[in-house]
Amino acid sequence: MQFSVNQIASLCGGSVEGNGDIIIDSFAKIEEGHTGAISFLANPKYTHFIYDTESSAVLVSRDFSPEKPLKCTLIRVDDPYATVASLMQMASKMLEPNPVGVEQPCFIAEGVEVPVDAYIGAFAYVGKGAKLAPGVKIFPGAYIGDGVKVGAGSIVKPNASVYHGCVIGERCIIHSGAVIGADGFGFAPTENGYEKIPQLGNVVLEDDVEIGANTTIDRAMMGSTRVGRGTKLDNLIQVAHNCTIGEQTVMAAQVGIAGSTHVGSRCMFGGQVGLAGHITVGDNVQLGAQSGVPNSIPSDKRMMGSPAIPAPNFARMVVAQKNLPDLMRRLQQLEQAVAKLSAAE
Repeated sequence: MQFSVNQIASLCGGSVEGNGDIIIDSFAKIEEGHTGAISFLANPKYTHFIYDTESSAVLVSRDFSPEKPLKCTLIRVDDPYATVASLMQMASKMLEPNPVGVEQPCFIAEGVEVPVDAYIGAFAYVGKGAKLAPGVKIFPGAYIGDGVKVGAGSIVKPNASVYHGCVIGERCIIHSGAVIGADGFGFAPTENGYEKIPQLGNVVLEDDVEIGANTTIDRAMMGSTRVGRGTKLDNLIQVAHNCTIGEQTVMAAQVGIAGSTHVGSRCMFGGQVGLAGHITVGDNVQLGAQSGVPNSIPSDKRMMGSPAIPAPNFARMVVAQKNLPDLMRRLQQLEQAVAKLSAAE
């Protein structure tokens, strides 16, 4: 993979400042740059690295104004972070293997049609009644249950499992170890213990959803557990039965969502956020890492803490907590002073 800086700028609609004939053959973080690499500068905290980076080219915003001489060539773009993501997607498509065909041994139930451009890896299992659209890739050891529908261009990575009756949209990615459609955690207490409540629904992933490694999405008791178009879930996330997640929402690792909770579109959840069951979180809600959410949240809120409170209030509370030792010392001094005044009377 080799491109000139001029070619890269043409691909991303950027303008070159410096030597446009330099050849780029790799990506590197700006602080770990090397000859032939392209880096990006999106966070102002990393600006000081650009003056010493060994990267041959750096993507910067159009209004970036260097304060010192630079060794690297600049490619000015509207959004460096989005641009490097787009370039890396292009590189990934060129570099990643693109297997086609059916490897043996594997199991494909009788009557399942495998498109000519699909891929079924060794030791994969495809159950009866499954529907595979063109371009689907089922990697080795993956499990596709009975009646599962997998949309065009979707990828199921090694050892991921999609239980019976679930629906995977187009261009989805399900990473290794993920489980889509396991039973929801439904048990009825009786005199003789807990009686399992059958989970008769399914899971529906809409188009362009990505599910991280070892993430689990439980099937609904009735109806569907649903993840909206373009939503991205990190590794080790738990989505319980009958939850719904809107479109273009992102969640970092170890988020946990209890049953029948509804999350809106374009939300952003930090790591280890926990949501109680049977609540509603509106659109455009941002939750800081380790936030605990016991109640519903309206749209357009930024919350942090456990229980979650508005982010500005949380920031003030953290400042107050840092001052608690000093406040306690001052309180003790005041109590002692008051005690002395009382004794003197």
